[in-house]
Amino acid sequence: MNPRIAACRFGVIMLTIFWWTCLAATLLLGASLFTILAAGWPAPWADAWPTWAASVAVTVIIESLVFWIGIITVYVTSVQLGLKIRVIGILCGWIPVANLIALHLIIRTVGDEVRFESAKDRLDRSRAAQRICATRYPVLLVHGVFFRDTKVLNYWGRVPAELQRNGAVIYYGEHQSAASVPDSARELTERIRSIVETTGCGKVNVIAHSKGGLDMRCAIARCGAAPYVASLTTINTPHRGCGFADYLLEKIPLAAQKQVESAYNAAAARLGDTQPDFMTAVHDLTQAGCARLNAEIGDWNELNCAANHAVGVAVGGMATGTANGTSNGTSGNTAGVAAADPFAGIVCQSVGSKLAHATTGKFPLNFTYPLVKWFDGPNDGLVSQPSFPWGERFIWLEPNGTRGISHADMIDLDRENIPGFDVREFYVQIVAGLKQRGL
Repeated sequence: MNPRIAACRFGVIMLTIFWWTCLAATLLLGASLFTILAAGWPAPWADAWPTWAASVAVTVIIESLVFWIGIITVYVTSVQLGLKIRVIGILCGWIPVANLIALHLIIRTVGDEVRFESAKDRLDRSRAAQRICATRYPVLLVHGVFFRDTKVLNYWGRVPAELQRNGAVIYYGEHQSAASVPDSARELTERIRSIVETTGCGKVNVIAHSKGGLDMRCAIARCGAAPYVASLTTINTPHRGCGFADYLLEKIPLAAQKQVESAYNAAAARLGDTQPDFMTAVHDLTQAGCARLNAEIGDWNELNCAANHAVGVAVGGMATGTANGTSNGTSGNTAGVAAADPFAGIVCQSVGSKLAHATTGKFPLNFTYPLVKWFDGPNDGLVSQPSFPWGERFIWLEPNGTRGISHADMIDLDRENIPGFDVREFYVQIVAGLKQRGL
């Protein structure tokens, strides 16, 4: 078992022991006090109080020791507690009854985490010899806009470690956080060439999130990356733009836009961006911007003449399907692809997801979800369903319950275990599928 999960399990055991022994001790000490005061048994209060008081003191010391060991352990090691539950525990810790309710929430949350991670550990151990993610070509993870690849906080959460555990070789795009699509495309092309030349791997399998998908399409179509790319999987990419972004740019005063741009560019430059360009990056994500991009490099429907189709299946409690592609959704690019198609010979697929309600998304997606829904319909908090599909296969992740899957959930940004959807396993299966296709 993972040392962190073993520590979480120990903490849950200690807190559970505290819960029940504290309850039992309270009842026993209360009952003994009642019998002493009411019946003078086993001795009158004048004779019995020193023993009873000593019992209370010993109980408090032991229970306090058990509690603090348990609570510190889970606060330090648990990922799923998050800031919200930790704050609830601290605020309610001194309020009778409320503290027991908060403690029960902590025990349940960390207990679920232990069970989930233990099952995941057993699964990975059972298939370790298969190395199901050991693809022919390494995997390049390309981040979206307004983020950077850093060692301190991995943009992709727990996904890279899970892929590596199952045999994948991982690289990162390492491009700027905010730049135009063409500029990011040129950066990514140089990064890919560097990886290929340094390692001799020949090609890479690219998994790109959000704007990163647009950047990679441009890199392949216009910047010479095509010979070095075996596959492109776009995750929640706005291939046809975000309609509400067009609206906001139209309504927000230009002066305010300039202020935000100046502040962001200055901060991004301090963090390592050489030429940050906030507003250009934003404009490239609008419907108008994506329409221009698609006109320049071609949308999938214009590049391929295959008939559109969609087939739904059940995977991990979510609805998935295929769209805009070949007749079986598992082969390479169609034979009818024009010779001018820059994506010929590259396996292309896309993924999209849906939030169920604004309240199930975390800030700021809980705020943007209703805006996007008003303008564009079902969405992940930023991008709507019609904007996701691109490539020979489209996977649509739709919740069965009330939780949904947000734009941030798809990269495990909050490191949250979502009921019915294991984001790490989803990526494992994506990469395992690439391996099965000889990529």
